Parts: sequence; structure tokens; C-alpha cells
Amino acid sequence: MFNPRFARFKFGIISLFIGLGVRLLYLLYGCFSQCPLKKLLCSCPENVSVSVPVTDLLPTAGGESLTCKFFQELVNILMDYIFKSNERSSKILDFHHPHQLKEGLEGFSLDLPDHPEPLEQILVDCRDTLKYGVKTGHPRFFNQLSSGLDLVGLAGQWLTSTANTNMFTYEVSPVFLLMEEVLLKKMQSIVGWCEEEGDGIFCPGGAVSNLYSLLVARYDFYPEVKTKGMCALPRLALFTSEHSHYSVRKAAAVLGMGSDSVQVVPCDERYPSVPSVPHRSRCVQGLVPFYVNATAGTTVYGAFDPLTAIADVCDRHKLWLHVDAAWGGGLLMSRRHQGKLQGIERASSVTWNPHKLMGAPLQCSAILIKKRGLLQECNQLCAEYLFQSDKHYDISYDTGDKTIQCGRHVDVFKLWLMWKAKGSEGFGSQVNKCLENAEYLFKQLQRRADFKLVFESKPEHSNVCFWYLPPSLRGLPPGPDTNRRLHEVAPQIKAKMMEEGTTLIGYQPLGSNVNFFRCVFSNPATQHEDVDFLLEEIARLGSNL
Repeated sequence: MFNPRFARFKFGIISLFIGLGVRLLYLLYGCFSQCPLKKLLCSCPENVSVSVPVTDLLPTAGGESLTCKFFQELVNILMDYIFKSNERSSKILDFHHPHQLKEGLEGFSLDLPDHPEPLEQILVDCRDTLKYGVKTGHPRFFNQLSSGLDLVGLAGQWLTSTANTNMFTYEVSPVFLLMEEVLLKKMQSIVGWCEEEGDGIFCPGGAVSNLYSLLVARYDFYPEVKTKGMCALPRLALFTSEHSHYSVRKAAAVLGMGSDSVQVVPCDERYPSVPSVPHRSRCVQGLVPFYVNATAGTTVYGAFDPLTAIADVCDRHKLWLHVDAAWGGGLLMSRRHQGKLQGIERASSVTWNPHKLMGAPLQCSAILIKKRGLLQECNQLCAEYLFQSDKHYDISYDTGDKTIQCGRHVDVFKLWLMWKAKGSEGFGSQVNKCLENAEYLFKQLQRRADFKLVFESKPEHSNVCFWYLPPSLRGLPPGPDTNRRLHEVAPQIKAKMMEEGTTLIGYQPLGSNVNFFRCVFSNPATQHEDVDFLLEEIARLGSNL
């Protein structure tokens, strides 16, 4: 039943949090300008010393000035890091081996003291931690699927940490739980589910999201597993392609089904052989098939499994279809590219990581379940100290019993804030830009004799895979000896690249392909000049191999 007083309360709380976010942004800019809001928000005398212990900060009486001075110094460090992350002339990393960092560098020590150190040293430690880390927001960082540094998302992350609350009950997290509901409904709608269906939660990364899908699917087929365990079930089989994420096999092991229950479907170049799924389901001796994982955007090649064909197989054999769209889900935001996920609306569950292609700060991952109420049934244990049934508000917002966790980090606010700042269209443009960069790299590689593409066809996603051919290997006939030497090229170039710190890209072997570079684009700050720099840097570092 609609309660107008409760609705006004929710609106007021949301308005309060938006106001806090705006005040936070004004504070950051105030540190670098003469903005009058700087004095309004935080008046800090210049003569306040930070050569004092942390015990002098708030909540110690009279600690306001010192607290403000400490945070302004910290913001200066953070803003300097942000600026350098966007300077192409700055290094991505200042590489040191583990033993060097353990031994200590220029006053930076990992050792934990018995007695408190002054705030001045704490600030030095903050600066050095960033100094010896990796600038994943740099426009020339191509190493992982998650890159870039969205400033609105960063502001959301800071506000989330300031609020420091938990996502299990409405009483301690009213605004964030409502935001999660809004985001999940929006994502379910984009997937293509109708308004009457859909459930989900945000959880710690795509691997855990995939685990949830397997957990819930098993419960849906065999609810007795919750109380009696695997001994009450037949031996189960699940299917996934050989290019799928390793978390599917790991989830099977964690849930007690065993990694041997995972039936790996072979791939023809980039794509799984769909007809082999029903064939194998009939031939697996003593195992009962129940679940198929399809991948929308494979980790290495960025390929999209044929979702419609796989959904047909699942319908015919009454199997649970999960789509791991951790990497490819962002393409749903683009009118130009969303057709690559055609058929995803037929999935029983979907993994989607906004911290990848959509650029939300780590971590931000959702598991979407089509059948409403299943998450709750599968995981609910009704801990009475948290989930009392006689609370004075709508306890359906106490979502903590849907999860396998108790404490749950707030991962929704940064995404909600980014969505407000960009709109769906802004995310679509961002995705298009990343795939345009991939197409540009692909075309540059086609023109060069010192590089060779792993696939001659245009990339489906923002993954581009290729070999660098040093002068010593050009013109050699293919064969085991050439492959052995080529296999050693990428690791040697990567080692030099890390030492110099000018750019960063990943490499790996896969199947019969020896080590090759995988460039991925998820940072909208990356320009064509950065792509050109990457190729020239690889050629420079590998020219003498």
C-alpha cells in the first residue's frame, strides 16, 4: 500500500545524499581555487601542523581544524595523482620487484609499527602507495578489462566510504537499497525482461555473480540441496565453452559438484560448437545435465557465443541458461552494438559488470535472475538479529537474506551517480568510442608487416589480438621452431615495457596459439595517438629480439 509519509521520507533521504555528493565535489575543486565554498565547507588555518598523532583528529574535542587540514592535504595528493593519470608524458608505473618494495624504498615501509606514527608520515605513506602502484586510469593502460578513471564514479566511491554502511537492511542503508532496486530494474529492462520478472543483487565481481547463477539454478531444479546437500542429488553436469571464464569451473568446485562435472564444449576458432551441447548431454555417463553457461564477450578474444541458438537448445532440453556478460554486457547500452547480444532476453540469469566497459570504479558487478523470489528462497536463513518480521517498515527492502554474504559493500551509488551524470545515451557513446578505438587498431595492424593479427576478421568487441614479429622472425616458414621463438617475444617485450612504464598491455597463449598480445579498450580517454604510441613502443622494445 502506498504510504505518502514514507514516500516523502525516501525522497528527502535521496535529496540529502545528492546534496552531500555536490558538497564533496565543491570541496575538491575548492582545494585548487579561490572558490568561496572552500571557506564555507571547511575553514583550515594554514599554520595547523600535521606532525601530530591520529588521535588528535575528530572525534577528539577541538579536532576540527586538524581534521580539515589532514583531508585537504590528502585531497591534494589525490588530485595530483588524478592529473598525472591523465598526462600522457607521465609513467603508468614505477616498477619495483616484490623484494625491493618489502625492503623499503626512500622511507616507504610496509612494516607495521607498535606505536602510532604522525599524520605527516601517514600522508607520505598515502603518496608513496600511489607512487609505486599502477595508474590504471592512464589512457595508455591496455592491460585489463577494467581501466579508466571516471571522476563522477570516483566521487560516488568517496561518498560511499564516508557513509560506511552495510547493504543488508533498510534500517541502516535506506537510500542505497532503493538505488540498487532502481538500477537492477533498469538493467533487467535493458536485458529485455518484462516488468513482472527479474531479481538480482550487486555482488563482489563477475566470478561471484557466476557462482550465484550456478547456486540458484541448482536450487531451482533441486531445492532439497539447501538442507540435505549434494548427497541427496544425482551427479550433475553443466556446459560451458573452452573459451569461457575459469570462474565457471571454480564455482562448480566451490559448490561441491566438482570441476569434473563441467563439460567443456570445444570452439571452432572463436565460437563454441552449439550442436555438441545436446549430443554431449545424452552421452555424459551417469550425469544429469541442468545448466549451460554462454559467454557474451569472452575474456581473451571478445567473442559472443550464439545466444539464440544456445537458448533453443536449452529450451528443448529444459536446461538453465546463464549468460556471462561480465565483459560484453556494456554493449547493451549501445544501439550500434546491442544486437551482438541478441537472445540474452531468453536467459534465466545474467552476469553484468559495469566496472568493465561502462567504466564504474571497481568493484561493480550484478547478478540478474529472471525468476523473482528465487534468490531469497535459495539463500534465506532468517537471522532474527537482522531480519525481524515485525519491523515498522516494508521488510521486502531487507535484501540481505538474498545473499550468501552477511556484510555487503555498497557498490551501487557510484553507478547510480554516473548514470545520472551521463544518461543511457552517454554510456552508449562511451561504448561506441571504445569499439571505434579497437577498429582503428585493427586497421593499423592490417597495414603493418611487423605485426600479425590472430584473426583476420574484424573484432566483435574491443579486444584486438596480435603478434609482434621482430626482424629476426620475419619471412621464416611456419613450424615448431618459429612458434617456439615467437612464443618468447611477448613476455620479453612485456618485461621491458614494465621496466620503462610508458604503456602496458597483456599477453597470453590460448589453445594452439603461442603467446600473443591482447589489447582491450575500456577507457574513453584513449585516443588514436595512444594506439599509435602502443604499436611504436612495442616495435621499439622488440626490434632487437
